[in-house]
Amino acid sequence: MSFIPTEGELHQTMRQWRRDLHAHPETAFEEHRTAAKVAELLTSFGLDVTTGIAETGVVATLKGKQEGPNTIALRADMDALHLEELNAFDHCSKHKGKMHGCGHDGHTAMLLGAAKYLAEHRDFAGSLVFIFQPAEEGEAGAKRMCEEGLFERFNIDAVYGMHNWPGLEEGHFAVHDGPVMASMDVFDIKITGNGCHAGMPHMGVDPVVIAGQLITSLQSIVSRVLNPLESGVISITKMQGGDAYNVVPDSATLSGTCRAFSKQTQDLLEANMRQQVENLCQAYGAVGELDYRRVYPSTINDKEHSETCALVANSLVGSEKVERNLDPSMGAEDFAFMLEQKPGAYIWIGNGSAEGGRGLHNPYYDFNDKVLALGANFWVQLAQHKLAINSEL
Repeated sequence: MSFIPTEGELHQTMRQWRRDLHAHPETAFEEHRTAAKVAELLTSFGLDVTTGIAETGVVATLKGKQEGPNTIALRADMDALHLEELNAFDHCSKHKGKMHGCGHDGHTAMLLGAAKYLAEHRDFAGSLVFIFQPAEEGEAGAKRMCEEGLFERFNIDAVYGMHNWPGLEEGHFAVHDGPVMASMDVFDIKITGNGCHAGMPHMGVDPVVIAGQLITSLQSIVSRVLNPLESGVISITKMQGGDAYNVVPDSATLSGTCRAFSKQTQDLLEANMRQQVENLCQAYGAVGELDYRRVYPSTINDKEHSETCALVANSLVGSEKVERNLDPSMGAEDFAFMLEQKPGAYIWIGNGSAEGGRGLHNPYYDFNDKVLALGANFWVQLAQHKLAINSEL
């Protein structure tokens, strides 16, 4: 059942909201205009609005027409990327170097549409919490909201998130049991050798040569230490060392990221990297230091709640359009912090083709406005399903 008609009045309004947000992108913890617009709209719908959580986060609560023991939360992210937009349509970014290249403008518009509809049709028992989160893109806004007591302050029992997915057909959903997105760890490796004249390398200890050895050696952790049935990635993404043609530098630095779907794999990658850095550098007469930082944990769905999401998606588009076996992504998502606190699920909604540069984090990306009503309808139906009279989480 679709509560919000495609191309109906509310769908068109969501499109206007979305394109306005797209034209005025704001990055992590700077979403002041976005947060003000979101708070103003939610207040006009009649919701109880709280601002200033995690600086620019907005949280709104809505009670059903009947009392109920349960409270569920629906979350959208609001921030944009540090990315120069290359599109030329009317609603392209007005802020140089900033762009909604991941679709958070669409996520915000869909949740606002659901909030408006549900405020006008409170056919549920219990309470809904609408979370508009800042700083998803690498700054862990979800973690910050959790640390500031999000779940305790609003007495939340379960939490749900949704992300658009280019490459997944428009009108389709993907629902995973278990891992959806990988953890994101970052690292810096400093190799301290002994600088010397480049024509006399025997007089020093060359950290650049050691860096080259490490780049190759670290890949053996995934290929020869990690169980082949598990997934993991070690990627070196930056190299720094020296600034002259004829000087072997004192030090070199390698930086990059690791990805995994479990804490056990994270532990294995970190421990083996540390061992290789220390031992290989020592073998060459240098000193190796690994600074390894865990940024986002893995995003892992609770099976019971992912089954509920699949059931709701089936009712909207039919089971043949709900993907249950799509591979999880090695990308990371800070909604993982919320799922560490409370049970719930994180699903994907199809954004259509990713061809022609329309993938996430691409300067030609744009959210597919055709799916706004479908996304909002998912939120509405999930809320009414989970908070039906006499329901239990």
